Amino acid sequence: MKRSVYLILSALFLAALVLSACQPAATPTPAPQEGYPVEQQPQPTAPPKEAYPAPASSTLRVATDATFPPFEIVDETTKELTGFDVELMKAIAQKAGFQLEWSNLPFDSVLAGLAQCQFDLAIAAITITDERKQQMLFTDPYINAGQIVVIRKGDDSIKSKDDLAGKTVAAQLGTTGEIEARKIPNVNYKPYDTYDLAFLDLANGQVDAVIADYPTALGFIGQNPEKLTTVGEVFTDESYGIAICKNREDLVAPLNAALAELKNEGVIAELEMKWLAGE
Repeated sequence: MKRSVYLILSALFLAALVLSACQPAATPTPAPQEGYPVEQQPQPTAPPKEAYPAPASSTLRVATDATFPPFEIVDETTKELTGFDVELMKAIAQKAGFQLEWSNLPFDSVLAGLAQCQFDLAIAAITITDERKQQMLFTDPYINAGQIVVIRKGDDSIKSKDDLAGKTVAAQLGTTGEIEARKIPNVNYKPYDTYDLAFLDLANGQVDAVIADYPTALGFIGQNPEKLTTVGEVFTDESYGIAICKNREDLVAPLNAALAELKNEGVIAELEMKWLAGE
């Protein structure tokens, strides 16, 4: 009996050894190296460049102040926006494939709204300044501009900016003309909401001079050449640029590319001849 039990136990032991030999060997887990996680998650990959929506497919909200002839005005017949800047912006949009949604606002509201990105961009004879660059982006310059003094014809007491002390000098709120007018010692500065009102008061003798961008000044003189004229030289070095919401950096490159193409094709020169050369 004992011999039978012994044989049975021996057979079971041998069977266990055979089964254990058939099991696959366990793969040892490597110890984590110092400074590295035990298991690293795969890093997300950026979508390919072509997966991003093209900026040119969007409708852009454009702000302007249509009281700056010859750059932006409202056509009295069609009631549509027109002028150098308006035609330039439309040419850029056509070149780059943008759609435009216009808003016509006072100039200070244009700058304030763009600083808060209520608009994608603004074009309104906007001078590029370091101060404005803190609140918005700019394209490359598209026209040179500078400040000039405008007076009534026949006023021999003012021959340049240096003769404005003690005089009443006007400019539009928020413009570089206002900045320059406030710099003049002992001047009686009178701000206006729009330049058309400032030049109207100049023609009517309510102010002695207006300081404005040279191209803008030419536009208003062209409307009233019998009464208004410039004196002295352009006394600042300034350029106009298209202002862009700071959150729309994607617009800078396509706008600059379109501007460069329009310049090379002579379109900007044609606009200058149409809107500025005759002033």
